[in-house]
Amino acid sequence: MKKALSFDIGGTKINYGIIDENGNVINNIKKINTPNTKNDIYNALKDIVNKYENDVDIITIATAGAVNNENTKILSSTGNLPPGYNEIDFQSLASNKRVIIENDANCAVWAEYKLGSGKNCGDNIVLLTLGTGVGGGIIVNKRLLKGKSGSAGEMHFAIKDKKRPCTCGFYDCYEAYASGNGLKNTAKEIYNNNTITTYDVINDVKKNDERAILAINEWQHDVSLGIIGLVNIFDPNCVILSGSMAAFIDYTKLNDFVNKNIIVQKTEIKKGYFDNNAGIIGAALFGFDKLKGGCRV
Repeated sequence: MKKALSFDIGGTKINYGIIDENGNVINNIKKINTPNTKNDIYNALKDIVNKYENDVDIITIATAGAVNNENTKILSSTGNLPPGYNEIDFQSLASNKRVIIENDANCAVWAEYKLGSGKNCGDNIVLLTLGTGVGGGIIVNKRLLKGKSGSAGEMHFAIKDKKRPCTCGFYDCYEAYASGNGLKNTAKEIYNNNTITTYDVINDVKKNDERAILAINEWQHDVSLGIIGLVNIFDPNCVILSGSMAAFIDYTKLNDFVNKNIIVQKTEIKKGYFDNNAGIIGAALFGFDKLKGGCRV
């Protein structure tokens, strides 16, 4: 059975481990702090690859940012990683093994589609990663939707007109409302307190604080607005929510509201199965399928 040395590169941590073709973690997933420069990131990855390359068949990487359709390089820098990150020559990390790269949300949807919450869902899936920001991965008729350049699935489309700035430089994007930061900013308006945090809101919900309940309900409503639009466009069998904020969704309420307001056939909104390991496992599964020619984009 083939094995992959798989990485999930984020702004704070780099997770890595050896994953087999069934999505099993061969050893415990390890973590290192993400270095502060592109050269230090490369050197850290190189050291790990040198240690494990002879034990695996492929090197796979899930990463923030858009990845080209050849799965060889990153197209643009991302705000949570050092300047020049997209210039890293990932292909030179290994001496005799193929290196395959894909966007982290695309890896997550591939993991859920192959082995997770979307396994028996059908061949059309939308996945949203709800964390500090919002990521997206979309499968249409068994194919990972990549677009002309590899950038498809970015969740930056306006849902309101309140002039709330987004990390992309535009205003009122879905991410600005449906993310963890979106909940925090909504809570700041409701609490009239600029120091409130997402953690404060979650803790206050447990205490039945009316302001926190109002904030979480408004945040979930904002999450639902984007889902309604995505469902109407892609007509998926299911929508899967992953990431740290997915744990705070009322799935019964969300399913009811979305399905009452879409114009296509009923869909199902589900919590992701793999949670924080979706990227690292999905990268490996995606890499195995690329090797076999079974991953169509």
